[in-house]
Amino acid sequence: MAKVLVVGAGGREHAIAYKFHQEGHQVFLLGDNPAVAEFGTCLSLTEPELIAFCQTEPIDLVFIGPEVYLVDGLVDRLQAAGIRAFGPSAKAAQLEGSKVFSKQMMSKYQIPTAKHESFSDYEAAKQYLAQQATPIVLKADGLAAGKGVIIAQTQEEAQEALKAMMQEAKFADAGGSVVIEEFLEGEEFSLMCFVSDRKVVPMKVAQDHKRALDGDRGLNTGGMGAYLPISHISDQDVAQGLEQVVQPMVDAMSQEGMPFYGILYAGLMKCADGVKTIEFNVRFGDPECEVLLLQLKSSLYQVANAVIDGQDFHLEWDQDAVIGVVLAAKGYPEASVKGSVIKGLDQLSVPVFHMGTRKVANQLTINGGRVLIVCAKGTTLASARQKVYDEIKKIDCPDLFYRQDIGYRSL
Repeated sequence: MAKVLVVGAGGREHAIAYKFHQEGHQVFLLGDNPAVAEFGTCLSLTEPELIAFCQTEPIDLVFIGPEVYLVDGLVDRLQAAGIRAFGPSAKAAQLEGSKVFSKQMMSKYQIPTAKHESFSDYEAAKQYLAQQATPIVLKADGLAAGKGVIIAQTQEEAQEALKAMMQEAKFADAGGSVVIEEFLEGEEFSLMCFVSDRKVVPMKVAQDHKRALDGDRGLNTGGMGAYLPISHISDQDVAQGLEQVVQPMVDAMSQEGMPFYGILYAGLMKCADGVKTIEFNVRFGDPECEVLLLQLKSSLYQVANAVIDGQDFHLEWDQDAVIGVVLAAKGYPEASVKGSVIKGLDQLSVPVFHMGTRKVANQLTINGGRVLIVCAKGTTLASARQKVYDEIKKIDCPDLFYRQDIGYRSL
């Protein structure tokens, strides 16, 4: 039994901690998650306290969930202190931390992506935008908690979004620079890979639903649900993503002196003229992580260590379909309600990962944003989907909402 510390406290980190717990390891979590507290130890530590804790406990592996810690260089500082940490260096994490850097790398190494331009000057961006067709995509350069991408349907909407990003600091410093890019038509899918310098081991592909409302309407979110398998993404599409996007990028990062270790997430679009890159992330996607880890038969602990050490490994998967549906607080992805009591979770017979809950006076409450993800497996996607929606009906909380069509594209 190893001692593993997971950094972060959302649904992704609950799923990671749950997987380590299932493998028989002792789990610590840097953060507060009421569900993880039932089988592990939740900690509130400053970074110096974290390093001291890892050294004295001692912790065998630190697994970092959220991108903000990776971009900030926590892996570098833990490794410098002699602590085994899973995730990319700060330099390698720029692939997610800076949309401008990511696009520059794609251009330099001819990795297929949307036609784009980057700007740090508002007037220049405004003039360029006025000459572009709509719909068009605007991306804040830095991290914006999954909300820094605006798909504008009209010029007026696009100009308002640009002004909000660059002049009104809607996303704080993240919007100081922006990428303006053409809107890609096609089917989006998430290809996550374990990467150890130039070695790439792909996971199964999943698809998440970004829009808040049924029928892919409403605002973009961090993701309202995910599922696999995806019937309309072929093995050939995945192979194209690996050969033309992921492998070239990890080779490029190595060549540039920023070798990548950890999870590289390629957000891809299957277009009429081939697979193109929407974005790169440098960690598990959320909510894709929750459904993928329910499928992963291999030991996550062994895989993480193999990545760190550059050893060979392969992944074993369950063959079932799996689906996860996010329950979010009313008002999300803008200002959302907090404090409402959630009842009925003890009635569910499927895994539920806590994304934004809090215990108050021994009652589970909404802590805002995305709150829960309810997951289910089945021999078919249709049976998994039926099961997950039947289970969700047992949850009693009028201030939660969810999409009722997760997985519809593959049915």
